[in-house]
Amino acid sequence: MIPADTATLLQAAQAGDQAAAQRLVEANQGLVWSVVRRYLPSGQDREDLYQLGCLGLLKAIQGFDLAFGTQFSTYAVPKIAGEIRRFLRDDGLVKVSRGQKEQAQAICRARDRLTAQLGREPTLSELAQDTGLTPEDIAAADLATASVASLQAESGESGLALEGMVASPEEDLVERVALRTAIGRLPERQRMLILLRYYRGLTQDRTAKILGVSQVQVSRLEKKALQFLRQELRED
Repeated sequence: MIPADTATLLQAAQAGDQAAAQRLVEANQGLVWSVVRRYLPSGQDREDLYQLGCLGLLKAIQGFDLAFGTQFSTYAVPKIAGEIRRFLRDDGLVKVSRGQKEQAQAICRARDRLTAQLGREPTLSELAQDTGLTPEDIAAADLATASVASLQAESGESGLALEGMVASPEEDLVERVALRTAIGRLPERQRMLILLRYYRGLTQDRTAKILGVSQVQVSRLEKKALQFLRQELRED
């Protein structure tokens, strides 16, 4: 039997009461952490896993039916664990093959050498000529091995964070973790663009050089990608 106060909060949260949803998240922090501890050996940041667990908890809040006749925690645990497992399975959006790692190392050496020779960062075509790789291979390897910055990090010349461009300011941080899943649904070139711009913090000009397109095309693709992400988050 579900406690009356929990049932009231669930009904309010499902009706769109954000304060009620937040109270349920706070009341179930211990439950989330108990699931997170199972996955700490994965090497992922514990706070990241906790946020993912909270996202699963929020989905459980929305999907729970009081007519189930079961405890809310019984229903919530698989949802919490499923969100974490999905992220770990997808390896943080970008899987890095051994070949890409080797290519990235060759590209890094070539970039350092050409920068010293030219007195500036080499273009994609110069890197391609030096390494014998195609521009597409260079862009893919460069992206796949890039360290991922926070979604709250400001991008390039715009000075705006990705979460601020696709989410409402009043939304809770745990809800914005859904960005990871939404970005994974983007077409390949748009996903690469978003990761270069908002994870690596590159300007549109540098992103255009890496992708081998014009800055105008980058601007157009970026707007399209952000519109897609906004729509995906509204649907989620």
